[in-house]
Amino acid sequence: MNRPQREAAVRRILEQTPAPVPPDLYGEAVRRGDRLLRRTRLAHRLLWLLLCAAALAFTVWAAEAHPWAEPPSQTTPPVTGW
Repeated sequence: MNRPQREAAVRRILEQTPAPVPPDLYGEAVRRGDRLLRRTRLAHRLLWLLLCAAALAFTVWAAEAHPWAEPPSQTTPPVTGW
C-alpha cells in the first residue's frame, strides 16, 4: 500500500460509526478498577511491612553480632627476635 491508499483506509475506518457500548460497561469498569486499586494498595502495604520487618531484624542482628568487628585471635603469633 502506498501512502494515499493508507490514508484513505484510515479515513474509512475513522468515518465508520463506532460499535454500540453496553450500558453496564461503565459500572463494571468502576468495580474492577476499585478492586484493582484495593489489591494494589494492600500489596504495597504488605511489601512496606515486610521491608520494615526486614530492616528491624537486620538492625537487631547487627547490634548483637557486631559483624563489622574483627573476631579475636584464637592463637598468639610466634615470638621471634628475642
